[in-house]
Amino acid sequence: MQLPVRNLEGEVVGEITVRDDVFGVPVNVSLMHQAVVMYLANRRQGTHDTKTRGEVSGGGRKPWVQKGTGRARQGSIRAPHWRHGGIVHGPHPRDYRQAMPKKMRRLALKAALSAKIRDGELIVVEDLALPEGRTREFARVLRGLGLDRSVTVVLPEPDRAVILAARNLPDVWTAQADNLNAYDVLARRFLLLPVAAVRRLEARLADREED
Repeated sequence: MQLPVRNLEGEVVGEITVRDDVFGVPVNVSLMHQAVVMYLANRRQGTHDTKTRGEVSGGGRKPWVQKGTGRARQGSIRAPHWRHGGIVHGPHPRDYRQAMPKKMRRLALKAALSAKIRDGELIVVEDLALPEGRTREFARVLRGLGLDRSVTVVLPEPDRAVILAARNLPDVWTAQADNLNAYDVLARRFLLLPVAAVRRLEARLADREED
């Protein structure tokens, strides 16, 4: 598969041949959905907690005698139907983590990359060098590429200048090619990759005999 390569001014300066087994696989929507749900679930801390009637303070004695007052019998002022009482069926700490086989995670990432190419939302540039590392400079580059909003920038290696330039821009996120997942690809509309990042993804995801 051939993809156009642009410079930082947005001009097409050449083409790059990418592997069909990485960037041209069938788009499996259900698999991508499963991967996104898994990544979002694994980000949850699960530390939420509410107190039951046995954990709230007070309520050690019966508020009034059982009979003779004309009121309904009550055993504790910390019963769930009382103000400041315990919570019934509230959330408690739990582990939200989900498991997904490595092959499925890799295939979901391939499907997400292929979907971006199919929709014309994957942009390849020669290089993404920002000598000054300024946000204004990076914003100008994105405007030249027609990516004025919702972009995930995939870097082949950590680049402090690009990360610093991008972090003040709304809806612009940076990710590493070695750690990229389906959620990173699908969370934003456009995907911006230097040629080196494309090659890192191919080296990571290309089908191998042992797979």
